[in-house]
Amino acid sequence: MRTSDFDYQLPPELIAQDPAAVRGDSRLLVVRREPGAAFEDRMFSDLAGLVPPGDLLVLNTTRVRHARFIGTRLSGASAEVLLLHPSTGDKWLAIGKPGSALRPGKRIQIGPAAFIETVAVLPEGTREVRFVGIEAEAAIPAFGRLPLPPYIAREPTARDEDRYQTVYAERAGSVAAPTAGLHFTRPLLASLEARGVRVAGLDLEVGPGTFKPVEVDDPSSHPMHPETFEIPASTEAAIDELRGRGGSLWAVGTTVVRALESAATGGGRVRAGRDSTRLLISPGHEFRVVDRLLTNFHLPRSTLLMLVAAFAGRDRVLAAYRHAIAAGYRFYSYGDAMVIL
Repeated sequence: MRTSDFDYQLPPELIAQDPAAVRGDSRLLVVRREPGAAFEDRMFSDLAGLVPPGDLLVLNTTRVRHARFIGTRLSGASAEVLLLHPSTGDKWLAIGKPGSALRPGKRIQIGPAAFIETVAVLPEGTREVRFVGIEAEAAIPAFGRLPLPPYIAREPTARDEDRYQTVYAERAGSVAAPTAGLHFTRPLLASLEARGVRVAGLDLEVGPGTFKPVEVDDPSSHPMHPETFEIPASTEAAIDELRGRGGSLWAVGTTVVRALESAATGGGRVRAGRDSTRLLISPGHEFRVVDRLLTNFHLPRSTLLMLVAAFAGRDRVLAAYRHAIAAGYRFYSYGDAMVIL
């Protein structure tokens, strides 16, 4: 297996720069894993009729943090810092650019008498930083920006504040949205539950590695950025109950897949608790928990595309992507969705 096996050509105009006019008015490509099964072009609202009563839908309830800071160096030149997650004490792990602005001891001004100071350079290019002149709890809402993906070529707007969060987002901790969940509306979730579909949640803090292309020829050599996840006891119980009656588990997004497969204990069950994962799921992975997958369309040569290919088969997934491109589906975070049955 080579990274080039997961490449494809996408017309730039199919990269969604904005969300659908109305949340949930997205297209849904239905991909069945049976050989020769035709692709089905649906609308996302059709999902309610695809999930059988008694099945379990698992959501990632993370909220995107206002983690992006644009500031100025002592010279007056601009610099950028992206907070990843809290470190020790009052420090945070972060990345930024240019690298020369984030050397130990250097400060970036983000507001009146408010600075981000680099404390140390860590392995893998991350930095340990701290706020000076202001507490993090005050700096993030005052000066932090919503970190839209790098392929969205504009600054965030007030509309993104709503649409780049899921309707069920809870605790802030991610630098990117679990995008498969962006299509859900509260009425659709209510419709699913009214039909007897069970819904459970977990929290995986999405890191910047979700956008990082695999730059080595052998994907197994790709350094995965660690992501923290937490599975509640109620979700463990819901999965146990599901396995007891033989239903299927539907993962809403690749982040849910990574959390559940990382916490798998055997027999289709998971262990509740908080942990961190660097799991790279690629073809050959034996799925122990997830039975169905709802996901968006992912970047070429990415670990997310490899995960989807592991679930449905590389040839099947690339054929689905060719179909989606020919049919004009919208790609990436604000794009359309695909469900694999």
